[in-house]
Amino acid sequence: MEINTLKEKFLNIFGRDSEKIYVFFAPGRVNLIGEHTDYNGGYVLPCALSFGTYLLIRKTGKDEIRLRTTNFDAKADIPLKDMQEKHTVQWANYPLGVMDQFMKTGISLTGLEMLFSGEIPYGAGLSSSASVEMVTAVALNDIFAAGIDRIDLIKMSQKAENEFVGVNCGIMDQFAVGKAKKDHAMFLDCNTLDYEQVPLNLGDYRLVIANTNKKRGLADSKYNERVQECAQALAYLNPDNKFKNMSDIDLQLFDELKKNIPEQRILQRARHVISENNRVLKSVEALRAGDLESFGMLMKMSHDSLRDDYEVTGPELDVMVSEACKIDGVAGARMTGAGFGGCTVNLMHRDQTNEFTSRVGTAYLKKTGLEPGFYFPETADGAHHVC
Repeated sequence: MEINTLKEKFLNIFGRDSEKIYVFFAPGRVNLIGEHTDYNGGYVLPCALSFGTYLLIRKTGKDEIRLRTTNFDAKADIPLKDMQEKHTVQWANYPLGVMDQFMKTGISLTGLEMLFSGEIPYGAGLSSSASVEMVTAVALNDIFAAGIDRIDLIKMSQKAENEFVGVNCGIMDQFAVGKAKKDHAMFLDCNTLDYEQVPLNLGDYRLVIANTNKKRGLADSKYNERVQECAQALAYLNPDNKFKNMSDIDLQLFDELKKNIPEQRILQRARHVISENNRVLKSVEALRAGDLESFGMLMKMSHDSLRDDYEVTGPELDVMVSEACKIDGVAGARMTGAGFGGCTVNLMHRDQTNEFTSRVGTAYLKKTGLEPGFYFPETADGAHHVC
């Protein structure tokens, strides 16, 4: 949606005022490889997407925060004195959680009018929540001249989701949304928060995101289950407490230690995490060398591991990836996100876009009964002030 159109919507909702309307944007993100490694202190390789969340924000002299969105009818008007209480309007708790973090640092907020407009498909696993959090954090930091470092804004946004919203997410989403660089992927160590911007020179290739439109009903419960299984794997591998997390163990060491895991299911979970970390490292090498074919092959291997060892894909994601791999010009395809629905990310030759959407879409609908969605993003910079 164009900025001028959004400004007109803002004025229609809140009315005209002499105070300036500020516009901010935060992208969505897709994780190219490195799945279910973040909460194990491992490596991830996300990039930001050209669609995301716009926030139009204006200071007022009133003692309340007024929250609106173009995506839902539900709205929230919250007195400043009630700002640190969870609201019954669910989406409002994401920006409220960020405001709560600002107030905990001693920053006094005044009345605000805020209009959010999200372009990220809801429930697709492309980080709509982190996008809302980071656009709020960057906006508040700017208009209240708080002077908070970007890394600290990222940590505050993660805390907002963990502590206020109540979702135990890792830091990858907020980090990618907050610090991404256009035409680059972000190689992030989730243990140390060391990161590197890796050039993503796609040339004749492009990223295509395919949405299964399968509701991720199992994702939350299975996520928590996998976290527990990984903790059990670490206990088996780490009787002397040498390792802080499972990602301290490389493939060679795992081959020596895996005999300590008596349960096949737990062994499989550990094997995915440790091999996935290795695939991220190899992917970074491939991208640095401009070797997209090798990178694509690693994407396929990642999906196989998520399907067979980690068991978080499900039939819809498996069909989407399987059908994609039948198309000439598709270098790589894999699920992205928590699993059990959501999206796949595909690396494919630009000339094959129409054939890809037609053939994959038709086959997927026939086999699952669900109509897929396809998105063709470019990469983008992290959250920023637009005007």
